[in-house]
Amino acid sequence: MTSTTEPIAAPGADDGRMSRREILQALSGLMVGMFVAILASTVVANALPRIIADLNGSQTVYTWIVTSELLAMTATVPLWGKMADLYSKKLLIQLSLGLFVLGSLIAGLTPNVEVLLVSRVVQGIGAGGMTALAMIVMAAMIPPRELGRYAGIFGAVFGVGTIAGPLIGGVLVDTSWLGWRWCFLIGVPFSFLSIVLLQRTLHLPVIRRKVRIDWAGAALITAGVSTLLIWSSLAGHKFAWASGWTALMVGGGLAMLLAAIWVESRAPEPIIPLKIFRSRTVTLTTLASMLVGVALFGGTVFLSQYFQTSLGKSPTVAGLMSLPMILGLLVSSTVAGQLITKYGRWKAYLVAGAAVMVVGMLLLSTIDVDTPLPLLFTYMALLGIGVGMLMQNLVLAAQNDVPAHELGAATSVLTFFRSMGGAIGVSALGAVLANRVTSLMTAQLGPAAGATDGGTSEVPDLSALPEPVLLIVRDAYATATSELFLIGAPIAFLALVAVLFIREKELHTLSGDERAEKEAAGLTAMH
Repeated sequence: MTSTTEPIAAPGADDGRMSRREILQALSGLMVGMFVAILASTVVANALPRIIADLNGSQTVYTWIVTSELLAMTATVPLWGKMADLYSKKLLIQLSLGLFVLGSLIAGLTPNVEVLLVSRVVQGIGAGGMTALAMIVMAAMIPPRELGRYAGIFGAVFGVGTIAGPLIGGVLVDTSWLGWRWCFLIGVPFSFLSIVLLQRTLHLPVIRRKVRIDWAGAALITAGVSTLLIWSSLAGHKFAWASGWTALMVGGGLAMLLAAIWVESRAPEPIIPLKIFRSRTVTLTTLASMLVGVALFGGTVFLSQYFQTSLGKSPTVAGLMSLPMILGLLVSSTVAGQLITKYGRWKAYLVAGAAVMVVGMLLLSTIDVDTPLPLLFTYMALLGIGVGMLMQNLVLAAQNDVPAHELGAATSVLTFFRSMGGAIGVSALGAVLANRVTSLMTAQLGPAAGATDGGTSEVPDLSALPEPVLLIVRDAYATATSELFLIGAPIAFLALVAVLFIREKELHTLSGDERAEKEAAGLTAMH
């Protein structure tokens, strides 16, 4: 018996190996692509009121402009990851960027909200491919022992794209000769630049073998996750958390996921190989990634609203106020990556990052309308530092623990659960925020105020409110936001517990492709 896996050198590479210069050039293409993909999820945050007003959209559409893109991105990540184990990674990453460009153009030129929602789904599918494939391609090019310094940069790109989105969106909306449509169009030239850079610089061995995509598993996973995400975005304001709709959607979603597990356990080429969860490291890093997703997405979304509603800042200023978190994440992610590459040890940075994240969440749970800005910025920087040390190094730990042929699946699983944690966290915490604001304003202004303001995710028009009411509204949003971080702190603590139980393993000195060739050669020799 012989192996069906035959590494074939990519065109333009004599031996299939990339030089250091080529790696850096290819990474520039990956970083540009990943930045615009992540940006798509967050850039509309401060532009939504203007978009809804111009397109005559309803409150339901307001929520779905964000949720539809995040849902499509989350649900398709496992499929992209599996295809990366079977097909050309270079072709797939360019395809995902092409889909993102298509969705962005349609969104930027949309005549109505219906077309906008469809375009956001297309954007999400492309962004899902980009976020999953970027780390997979990195692992194929670079040994884990050297991956730390590069993974730190990618962690910074991911964090900056997530946190800087509201700032960029606010500036575009406040600039009269640009406007909200450029929130979607801004990514198009950068995506084309990424495609060109990758075409010219990315040279990976192509694995040629018979492939079988588990379409049934992919459909069940997508449908199950989508149902749960739709439920989490609607529960609490479209219907009660404890209701027949909740029972139907949660029950249906879980039933489809259980069916997916049954299908995956029997499929010859499963979308998510269940055996990778036999690795304690993969299981624990997956759990921690999901919890980090809640902290990162939830924290940034609601801080932006706090700046505008409680502190009365404009969209542009609110975006600028997120810089301490961006800088904290950027510095810690980069420094931790360099130190991991230098010394070869990584667990200490995971533990320290999780611990600092918990402290940051607890400190942010104390904010109110009178919190001094230097103190607020310090708390935000701490949260950024914690997430920066933790996020990409979780991926590094998982990639180092699995065989080369499962790199794509392991990476996409972590990305998938991080995105799902973010989506569910934003939806669930958003519902908690709305309900808490309703109760606080009802207590101060009576039932009529709660009925009109409590269930909306839009920032109230502060300029139209009389001074006594304005003070109550600002205080209500500040109190509710601080309580969200108090809820988030135990979630961050669970991430710390998960990280503590991860067993540190020496980092590999071979890249993913080199390991694949070695494993294939060993398999051939055995047979």
